[in-house]
Amino acid sequence: MKHLGKVMEQVIKRNPNEPEFHQAVREVLESLDPVVEKHPEWLQAGIFERIVEPERQVIFRVPWIDDNGKVQVNRGFRVQFNSAIGPYKGGIRFHPSVNLGIIKFLGFEQIFKNSLTGLPIGGGKGGSDFDPKGKSDGEIMRFCQSFMSELFRHIGENTDVPAGDIGVGGREIGYMFGMYKKLRNDFTGVLTGKGLTWGGSLVRTEATGYGTCYFMEKALNAKGKSFKGSTVVISGSGNVAIYATEKAYQLGAKVVALSDSNGYIYDPEGINLDTVKRIKEVERKRISAYVEHHPKAQYHEGWTGIWTVKCDIALPCATQNEIDEKSAETLVTNGCYAVGEGANMPSTPEAIEVFHKNKIIFGPAKAANAGGVATSALEMSQNSMRYSWTFEEVDAKLKHIMADIYENVSEAAREYGYEDNLVVGANIAGFLKVANAMYAQGIAW
Repeated sequence: MKHLGKVMEQVIKRNPNEPEFHQAVREVLESLDPVVEKHPEWLQAGIFERIVEPERQVIFRVPWIDDNGKVQVNRGFRVQFNSAIGPYKGGIRFHPSVNLGIIKFLGFEQIFKNSLTGLPIGGGKGGSDFDPKGKSDGEIMRFCQSFMSELFRHIGENTDVPAGDIGVGGREIGYMFGMYKKLRNDFTGVLTGKGLTWGGSLVRTEATGYGTCYFMEKALNAKGKSFKGSTVVISGSGNVAIYATEKAYQLGAKVVALSDSNGYIYDPEGINLDTVKRIKEVERKRISAYVEHHPKAQYHEGWTGIWTVKCDIALPCATQNEIDEKSAETLVTNGCYAVGEGANMPSTPEAIEVFHKNKIIFGPAKAANAGGVATSALEMSQNSMRYSWTFEEVDAKLKHIMADIYENVSEAAREYGYEDNLVVGANIAGFLKVANAMYAQGIAW
């Protein structure tokens, strides 16, 4: 980090005890030395110092009443990181692990992910340390209404358009949208991931998982490989994992393992997706219930063990830093030749180094999992037009966007001397568009 070491030092000093945010910023800044040499004027304009500092951070109290009549209090967050190329766009996460540092890391990643889609959307992220697991529909509704009673002041269809994330699906989006509509007296496309009868888009549920596979298929094809005939391991069992599994099957692969936070399942005959969908989307059970329906399958406690399952392609679709150096080495030893990140930053820096050292085809999150936000932006477009596209139309647009992302990322890596390094390519390609916009718009006091 020849030119930007001082920027990194300032980030650590200003944001202590936020390791995920430090990790995300470091990865980007380490890629940008050749950009600094080509654009020294951006140093003078403070582009690098500005891009690592959120434009706005909102923290608020969220009181709500549980089914026993007891008042509970959680904390809500919205980090509006960068609006140089469009309104802030990024999901809302409900999970006990949520804190300001996690939201900042996710919001920072979102800047570049959104830029790579080619669509006019800036980067932001939000959430709460509320845990929806084990809560009744009434409790979740009351929490979402309280959460939105503050958030509504800070969002809008041309200001900030949140979506779902971990712990926030169609149910939660519905409760928040209903409260926003009541408070604003305005039916507008302020949230994405809405129901199909009230402004939602087809393919939105499938988009991140499908998009990850579309991106990786392009990356594989560039090296003379494909999903066809391959064995795939996918971590997680939420929307991203389920629909990455569905698309992998459609592309001719066999998926043999899925997981949740308790453990993982291995089915040598191939995961039965209908069973998984029923367990996770209808019955809302743990993934361990799968073996009750498929006795030849195995359930193992401890989700990290999923990376010991032999595979050709690994798609981490669960959470940040789930693949460490040891897991990466195990994947390589077992013959894995491609890794595509469906989750946000699921590989540690040490794991990524292992992948690059062993010439693994590696699709970084900010490129490979951009399909979700790309389709959210397509939902915004449909809302603006008061119109809906068919499933096939949205899917075709998504496939085209993901192919373009691969080409742009690959070209940026070549142009700046890092051929085949899609991490550097994604960081540079995503950064250039935002930096050009920031420079053109001057310094807004």
